Amino acid sequence: MRGGAVRPLSLDHITVVDATPSQLAGLAAETGCAGMCLFLHPMAVLPGMPDFALIGDTPERRATRDAMRAGGVALDLAYPFTLAGRTDVVVFEPVLETAAWLGGRLANVLCYDREPARRIGKLAALAELAGGYGIGLAVEFYPPSQVRSLHEALALIEATGRDDIGVTLDLLHLHRAGEMPGALPLLADPRIRIAQVSDGPLAIAPDRIEWEAGSERLLPGEGAFDIDGFVAALAPECPVSVEVPRQSALDAGRSMLDRARRAVEATRAALGETFHG
Repeated sequence: MRGGAVRPLSLDHITVVDATPSQLAGLAAETGCAGMCLFLHPMAVLPGMPDFALIGDTPERRATRDAMRAGGVALDLAYPFTLAGRTDVVVFEPVLETAAWLGGRLANVLCYDREPARRIGKLAALAELAGGYGIGLAVEFYPPSQVRSLHEALALIEATGRDDIGVTLDLLHLHRAGEMPGALPLLADPRIRIAQVSDGPLAIAPDRIEWEAGSERLLPGEGAFDIDGFVAALAPECPVSVEVPRQSALDAGRSMLDRARRAVEATRAALGETFHG
């Protein structure tokens, strides 16, 4: 932040969606990021993501840990853990094992279960399972999901009665949930375990929210979000992830390193920082 210490950053996988896990670790190191937020298996909703195998003892899993160790990069957040009505949390055990093997500390959870009591029970059950691997949960609120806002996420966590569940706080989602700037006094809450930054217009058509979130965000400094104020309001120990998917830059042929570097440097500039590496 302006006038303060340089805050360590994480590089989010969808900023360079076409990277394999081991490539993401290398890109994080090369752009001066201390951590990364990683998809542990490809997602059909992210068609630009390459095919890779991390679950179990695979060559890519070993290459990823080697790259993390070589670059001093930590796994700050592991994706994807999605709770729907029919989800049996036991299916996540192999994924949690891989996250733990890579040194992960948090698993990101999206909640789509429409039944409130069942949603609470499944989240608590997943927390219990993840805790056996030394991993906490971070609920990502998202307007198209069943946990649409920061207030709803905090209420859900309270309903579980657990202290090993926190929040993934995405600045974009805060805006699209209509909670900014009113939510700023809440951002130092210790239940906020990781924050994600990008930029955008103050408002967007409702039918463009999912497209924006997954495919085309603005670089920090290109939109109307107060990124410096957002990060300054967080607890000092809260990690900050650079989550800036830009399908237009990928389509234009910009390299992974170029896209990662532009996103990280734009974030540093928005915070009044310069990375010297």
